Amino acid sequence: MTARNIPFANHPADRGVRGATRSTGTEIRALVWLLRHPAFALIPVLGIWAVALWGATAVASGLGGLLAGFLIWWRAHPPTYDRWIAPRIRTIWRRWTAYRGRRWRGVLTDCDLTRENRRTGQILCPRVLRVRAVTPSIDTLSVRTVRGQDPATFTEKMPALADALGAHRVAVTRARPGVLSMVVERRMPFPNVIDAAPIPAASDLVDLRALDVGDNERGEPFTIRVRGKHLLVVGASGAGKGSLLWNPMRAMGPMIRDGLVRVWTIDLKGGTETDRGAALFHRWATTFDDALDLLGDFRDSMIARQAWMREHKIRTCQISRDTPVELLVIDELAMLTAYGDRSGVREALRLLAEILTQGRAADHTVMGYVQEPSKDVVDVRDLFTTRICLGVTAASHVDMALGDGARDRGALADQIPGDEAHAGIGFVIDSRSRLPVRFRAGYVTDDEIDELATRCAPRGLDVPAPRSPGDVLPFPTHTTHGPAGEETAS
Repeated sequence: MTARNIPFANHPADRGVRGATRSTGTEIRALVWLLRHPAFALIPVLGIWAVALWGATAVASGLGGLLAGFLIWWRAHPPTYDRWIAPRIRTIWRRWTAYRGRRWRGVLTDCDLTRENRRTGQILCPRVLRVRAVTPSIDTLSVRTVRGQDPATFTEKMPALADALGAHRVAVTRARPGVLSMVVERRMPFPNVIDAAPIPAASDLVDLRALDVGDNERGEPFTIRVRGKHLLVVGASGAGKGSLLWNPMRAMGPMIRDGLVRVWTIDLKGGTETDRGAALFHRWATTFDDALDLLGDFRDSMIARQAWMREHKIRTCQISRDTPVELLVIDELAMLTAYGDRSGVREALRLLAEILTQGRAADHTVMGYVQEPSKDVVDVRDLFTTRICLGVTAASHVDMALGDGARDRGALADQIPGDEAHAGIGFVIDSRSRLPVRFRAGYVTDDEIDELATRCAPRGLDVPAPRSPGDVLPFPTHTTHGPAGEETAS
């Protein structure tokens, strides 16, 4: 049957349904809006009902008392007010003043992020589904895009969008089909220096999976995981890499003191960066040859641990003096992986690759620090499971450190000023949202390093910790496996 024989084929009414030239009526759009925001209908109804029930004077007195209570709370106990009340008020205010109505539509129109329906002429604008303003400096939005838009559409316009919103930075990533997660950083979130991590009173207060070393831009603790992860910290000279070396050690200090964590340190800058904490180290190398010996011994320790675990048929072990977490710290990784003699560099890379690919299961962890993160300098870069980018000197370093597209998603680490006032500020990729999250690590003074070395130097061990390359301590054979509930390393 041809189209000519089909009843009503190409009928004007049929063409109108398939290609309407009229937009939805204003009253229908208003009804839909009220259904999406029922509070605007309920609040007046509840107000009228309350006035009818108790009278206008009583209602006004009650509202005044409520307002006075909030004002007293605000003045009397700022910490709890800022935690429980301020974010909600801030969220409501930002939602209705910045991300709704003509202002939001105007911002997106000026940034070419709206689309016109070619049949009806209606301007289609991405709609904000949710706003959270947990801190004064950061807004997080969920935005439903217009058909035909994707994260790249917004990524290209992020600088213009940030300027239009009066923000310092905007970051965008895909949350689910048709919905974006957007972070609007209204100002630098760290106006003040953050104190160094406190030293816990006892080892049982230390969580090696979440060492608190600073704050993130959301006002939450910034934690790093040592057990079961390898950490690479990238940052230019003066960017604050020392903050991410000494803060973790302060946070795990009692475990170092009690022999539950043994720190093996390579510092090929003559030991100048780590000399103050030398008392903390199980092994310490400051020359290339000594560093190769230390790497080989660390690898042998890992192999001995693996053999012991196979013998006892376990996949993880309880942290103890006999089976401590072995932590290898390498300050200026490039001196080991690029700038030594060719044969030595090849050997160092071979040992590092073996440790990084096998060490996790045997509680052998690596923390590396480097200024230039290219593959030519750090060939084993991708074997580090957690990577952090402090202030760097080139935009390309950001993606090298955090992964492709990280800078486009808002990790502007190359724009962090290189002065002391901004040391310790950097970015890490959130494992859930894949968005870059800005953080600031605590500032550790020389006196605080001395305090750490005095309070947490290993003591009471059966075998004194060697201070220079030498024989690896024989691995024990009498330790029992960890309790149920201990995370399985694999």
